[in-house]
Amino acid sequence: MAITGVVSFWVFPLLSSLVWMGMLLGMLLSWVIEDKYRHYDTMASRATIAFISNIGADRLQPLFITGCILTACLFDVGLIAEPILRLKGRLVLYKSTSEKVLCAFNIFFAVVGSVGLICLSIFRTGWPGRLHWVFLSLFIVGYLLSAIFLCAMYQRMAAKNPEHPELRVSFLMKLVFIILEMVLLVCFVACRKRKRDMSAIFEWTISFVFSFYVFHFVMDLYPAVHTVSLQSRFIAPVEDEKPGAPGPARAPLPARMLAIWRSRDPERQL
Repeated sequence: MAITGVVSFWVFPLLSSLVWMGMLLGMLLSWVIEDKYRHYDTMASRATIAFISNIGADRLQPLFITGCILTACLFDVGLIAEPILRLKGRLVLYKSTSEKVLCAFNIFFAVVGSVGLICLSIFRTGWPGRLHWVFLSLFIVGYLLSAIFLCAMYQRMAAKNPEHPELRVSFLMKLVFIILEMVLLVCFVACRKRKRDMSAIFEWTISFVFSFYVFHFVMDLYPAVHTVSLQSRFIAPVEDEKPGAPGPARAPLPARMLAIWRSRDPERQL
């Protein structure tokens, strides 16, 4: 599916991942090359490695804000596009209400994560105060819960559609992301107070892994380019006729009378 027939929806997660990766690399290289590992005012006194928010709260805040807004909006468009494509038969169809419910929770928590990410960039939260941790928690926990619900949905779809192995591949990729990010998140929180530099390294790692997570949604949406025509779309299977269900509708009375008259069978009754 494409917007006004110009841009396919798989482009949105691609652009989102590129924007996020480009923003992170730009901020990191700027701190290393231009700022010469500068110690920002928002950094802890003993810290030597800057957090993303430390750099984003300084002169590169316009880049930080722009990158976060574009990443969140583009990614959310891609997530919202998936159920639309499935309902239109452009992707493998849902086969149960639970799959639709899981998808709805996925989108809801993704929006929560997007709000946290955007607020984290707009407010100058370089200093690790209350606002910083609130918005950071919304960002990380929101997207992590979104991934968990989406992973559960793909697990169900893969089990019900074994003829589409790409669903299982996507499920496994999401599962790997969830496990990896949870391990990194535990390490990040554990090092937050006493080992600030290690905590910063884990934060950068979590953020870079997130860019690959966003990128892998291209694989989920790209198959829709092969189902543009109505003839190539997925169609819901017709349910078998249940016992006791009404049979095929009988022909209208005039048509039946005409058939009897043509057959000239005097023994046939109406």
